[in-house]
Amino acid sequence: MKKYYWFLLIAPLVFFISCTGSDNTSSNSDATPPPVTPSMSYSIASTLPHDTSYFTEGLEFYKNTLIESTGLPEKSRLVQTDPATGKELRVVHLDPKYFGEGVTILHDTVYQLTWREHVVHVYSAKDFKKIKELPLNGEGWGLTNDGTNLIASDGSSNLYYYEPSTFKLLRTVSVTENGSMVLNINELEYVNGFIYANQWQYNYILKINPTTGQVVAKIDFTSEVDKMHATDPHAEYLNGLAYNPETKKFYVTGKLWPKIYELQFER
Repeated sequence: MKKYYWFLLIAPLVFFISCTGSDNTSSNSDATPPPVTPSMSYSIASTLPHDTSYFTEGLEFYKNTLIESTGLPEKSRLVQTDPATGKELRVVHLDPKYFGEGVTILHDTVYQLTWREHVVHVYSAKDFKKIKELPLNGEGWGLTNDGTNLIASDGSSNLYYYEPSTFKLLRTVSVTENGSMVLNINELEYVNGFIYANQWQYNYILKINPTTGQVVAKIDFTSEVDKMHATDPHAEYLNGLAYNPETKKFYVTGKLWPKIYELQFER
């Protein structure tokens, strides 16, 4: 009798475990695969010369010339060059205490970030004459604009919208990829309603919806980065992203790279 009662007690438990195990197997087999960010392809239209002393932090087209902000202690500059030849047309050497970072041009005014000095340098795009300085809270990394606001990064997963005249913070947008935060956001470029961004220490260029902060596509530039490092061991990370509305092409370079790639991105 004891054995019979034991069976009556244990049978429901065995049935429950059996059913539970079956459900788990079914659930695993039907699991939805994790989402994958769409890839954007590109073609190389040409390459342009780039000064290997430029530790590129920001790159921007202005009236068919390139405006570049370079970093490194005591070597930071704001430079305007002829993209076809790489010849310097105008240059401002920053005070040695400043480390130059991202740059953008809005309404013929140049805004140049500094890394940890909490200062934004403001110049006339016409002649690089210094207009003023603005305060910056936190670190300065990348900089672009949407025609109204300045948009900056600080190496985190955030994009910061600032009022151009005062650099007052207006709002913050967090960038995510498939639900995960994206770190190391650096150089920025606003093009046709999207923000394109370099990731420091990565070979990706991200295409970001600025309203939602979601990465909607990405470009893998690893093959060209690997070729660059194989031919020039002094070349450092991919960084430097500009768009020329005249050619409708993107221009990509890196820190201490000998050339700039003229690219056509897939639409």
